[in-house]
Amino acid sequence: MRVVGIGFRSGAAMASLQDAMTRAIESAGGQAPQALATESAKSRAPVFRELAQALSLPGLGVRSDDLATMITPTQSQRILDQFGTGSLCEAAALVAAGPDAVLVARRVVSGDGMATAAVADVQKETT
Repeated sequence: MRVVGIGFRSGAAMASLQDAMTRAIESAGGQAPQALATESAKSRAPVFRELAQALSLPGLGVRSDDLATMITPTQSQRILDQFGTGSLCEAAALVAAGPDAVLVARRVVSGDGMATAAVADVQKETT
């Protein structure tokens, strides 16, 4: 399952989340995601719910305990202190995509700096 993980500041507008998501999807080759994910409390934010609804995608909330199990390539001390992982968007994408998921797009930041996004997917083996 291809999942876009999203992190955002409390004052972020829908345009910020869309910008970060678009940048991440483009970085991952343009394939549409099957879900959006963020930390559980953030998943209840109106801006996140509105984005998921506008895209007709499930908006998944990931528990902080699960986020903290993810080691991410991007490291932010502020996010590490708050969520126990280096990148909220990378960790949310990885957890929501499943145990065999890998990042296909590392964290990107929206133009206004209010949101981040990353894409994870399960890599299919070719035989």
